[in-house]
Formats: sequence, C-alpha cells, structure tokens
Amino acid sequence: MRSSLIRSATTSLTRGNFAKISSSDLSFFERTVGSSYVKTKDIDNYTCDWTKQMKGSSKCVLIPSSTEETSTILKYCAEKRIAVVVQAGNTGLVGGATPLFDEIILSTSRINNNFHLEESSGVLTLDAGIILADADYLLAEKGFMMPLDLGAKGSCQIGGCIAAGAGGIRLLRYGSLHSHLLGCTLVDGKGTIIKLGGSLRKDNTSLHTAHLTIGSEGQLGVITSVTMGVVPRPISILCAMLAVSSYSHCLRLLSLARSKLGEILSSFELIDGETMKCVERHLPIKNIFNEPHDFYLLIETHGSNGDHDGEKLNEFVEEALGAELAEDGVAAHSENERTHMWRLREESPIAAAKDGYIYKFDVSLPLEHFYRLTEETRKKLGTRARVYCYGHLGDGNSHLNVTTDGEDEELKKELSPFVYNWVVSHGGSISAEHGIGQLKRDYRSLGKSEEEISLIRSLKGVFDPHRILCPYKMIPSQE
Repeated sequence: MRSSLIRSATTSLTRGNFAKISSSDLSFFERTVGSSYVKTKDIDNYTCDWTKQMKGSSKCVLIPSSTEETSTILKYCAEKRIAVVVQAGNTGLVGGATPLFDEIILSTSRINNNFHLEESSGVLTLDAGIILADADYLLAEKGFMMPLDLGAKGSCQIGGCIAAGAGGIRLLRYGSLHSHLLGCTLVDGKGTIIKLGGSLRKDNTSLHTAHLTIGSEGQLGVITSVTMGVVPRPISILCAMLAVSSYSHCLRLLSLARSKLGEILSSFELIDGETMKCVERHLPIKNIFNEPHDFYLLIETHGSNGDHDGEKLNEFVEEALGAELAEDGVAAHSENERTHMWRLREESPIAAAKDGYIYKFDVSLPLEHFYRLTEETRKKLGTRARVYCYGHLGDGNSHLNVTTDGEDEELKKELSPFVYNWVVSHGGSISAEHGIGQLKRDYRSLGKSEEEISLIRSLKGVFDPHRILCPYKMIPSQE
C-alpha cells in the first residue's frame, strides 16, 4: 500500500491532560507483569495501525497475562491519570487500537490460557487473547466451529472481535455477535473486575450488560474472558459463483437464494466488475469466467447432507440461468475450486491496497441503496480516482474502496463527508463492522440522537470516570 503516515483523521486534536510515563511507573509495571513484558523498544508494530496510515508515539507496551494483572495496571493508571489504549490483534482498519499521542498500549495477547467447551450445550468460555483461528481449530476437534469468520482470523483475537463488533462473511446464516455472546469478564477504567452476563442461553433476570461490550472499542474496559455459544461444524460446505449483468438482478438473485436455499444459505457476497479487474491486475489469480461481467456473486451453503445440499444449489444455479438473472454460473466441484472462488473475494481488499493510495469505507445500507453509493461516488470523482465495491450483500454491508496514484489532500477533505452524509441520508450506518476509532471520530454522531449520545457519555463516566481508556476516539476524553 503506498501511503504516508498521518497522525489521525482530525489534525486539530491536542494531547489531553494525562500524566507522562516516568521511570517509577515503568518499575511498577515491571513488578506487575515482569520486565520482559514491559516493552519500550522496537514497538513500531504496536504504535502503527494495520493500514500504516495512523501512528502514535507511545513510550511503552504492557502485556499482562491475566485479569488480575490487567486490574492492577488499570487501578494504577486511574490513580496516576495515565492514558491507556487497549490492543488485541491490531488488525482494525479505523485506528481504534492505535494511540494518537503517548498513551500506554495494553496488549491482551498473553491472556490466552483458558479454553473450555461444554459440549452438551455448545457454550464456550475462553480467554480474550486467544486468536480466532486457533479457537476454531480447537473447536473442530469437537465438531463445532466459531460462528464468525473473518479475513484476519489468523491474527485477530476473541476479545478484539467483541470490542470491534466484528461481523464477517457468515452473518447471514449465524447472525451477529449479539446472537452468541452470553457473558464476559471486563476490567473497567477504575481497575474493577466485573462479571457481565453468564453461561446460560436464557437469563432474563437483569439487563443484558455483556452486550454493552460489543463494539465498545475498549471505551468501557478491557475484555479478558468471553463466554459465548458456538455452532455445530457443517458436514457439507458448497460454493457457487454467478456472473450478473445488473445490480437489480443481484437483488432478485438474493431473494431467490433465500427462497431456494433457505436454511443452508450461509454467505452471499458481491464483487463488482471493476474490483474483479483490479484483482486480476494486481494478484496472481484469475477470474473463473472467461468473459468480464458487471457483477459477481459468491454463494456458500453450510449443511449436514452433501447430496441434499448439492441438489439444492444446482437447482438454484439452473433457475438463475434459466430466468436470465445470471449470465453465467458455476458450482465448485472440489475444494480447490471452492478455495479459488473465496480467494477472489477475500483478496479483493489486498488488490485494492496495491492499486495506489487507498481510502476505505465500511458502511451498512438498505439494499436498494447498497450499490447506488458506488455509482454516486464514481460520478462525483470522475477520472480523479478509481472506485471499487465488494461486500456482504446478504446483510447490506458495503466495502467501498477509492484509490488514487498518490495521496490527494483535496480529495481526502471532500470524500469522507460526501460518503458519510450520503450513507446517513439514505438510512445507513457509517460503520458496519470496523467501528469508529480515529478515522471516523468527526462523523460519529451522524444519525444518532442527542439523547443517545448523552446516554453513551453517561455510561463512559460509570465505567471509566477519569476517561483514561482509549481517549480521542469514539467517546472523546475532552467531552
């Protein structure tokens, strides 16, 4: 990705009234977690975000191994008024886990020892620092799987997934994290250890407080343990890809898929024609169709009977072609073919990043407006930029990518306001699954009522009265 380092989306921010790290602070932290886990050198991979567009100047990274060590750190930081950024796998795209100034970075990567599955109920309790792919691998041995699947599954952590409100490619079938989170352990901004929720699938004795942590971006505390429902691992996983001439046909095919594939439909992904050209231009992977098309749909099914599922998927493809909703279509007949199809979708972000300086947008829209945003953005920018769209059509999550040959300050100033205002004015959300972080801070109130904003500020005050957790972002410390 060709891009320069920028401090944040908001250049007017000034450092808050927080204490600066002293040698006595470092000595306390070393006594708490061990000197090997207080890092002050070679920490660029912690202070810079995944996109390489945001970077802070932290002087130290703390890596506790338990809830108790985390509590000790946060109690101390609250007393000393030391700002803290919570960081899990550091795979986010909005700078939520990246410092702006010299905040301490608290990494949860060592909180990864506990993993317990209750097989009869399908309830899993695990430490927040366990990597998503590792959790899924352990579950596979018992015939289960994690209900969410992300491109970053090899490095993102469970606690980070909760804090970011991760969605992923199979929300259509298994629902969001709200469908699965039962409880968690949270260390708040005072260092208090709080048990939220429990392990029961039905418990209406209180507010469902654990769900406050979903999408909280570390604003309320550090998640150290998670209890959630997991799902049976499918015996049959099948894929098909369709080439489509118009977005209206894509919508009709989604309705047809819901009707014909029903309970086995797990993913319905869209790649537009410009994105497919970008993939072929920058990556060693070829379109599975010989001719270019305006849209491509990737459909996946999860089921328990391969013959039954294969028959349903083939009938769906045949009906799509027979009704002339699709110009071409093919079902995967091997694991290699299925992997090829998914690579075209999952490597679309990589191709876009190789295309130049990149501006990324992750938004939700009503399906009638899902692709109109791409069309309106192309119309506005003309030849100044290249515009790509891919995403989870099944749940209305568009990933809009704009690239230029070099960083364009004028375009940057006008692009985000245009996109975010357009999205909200058409009934959408400016963040579907990546959060607010630094990148969207200036636009976080779009579409939200004053009453909701006031409530969120009040909750922040309850969990983090000194505003030391993840300042300058979703809930700024100055407010």
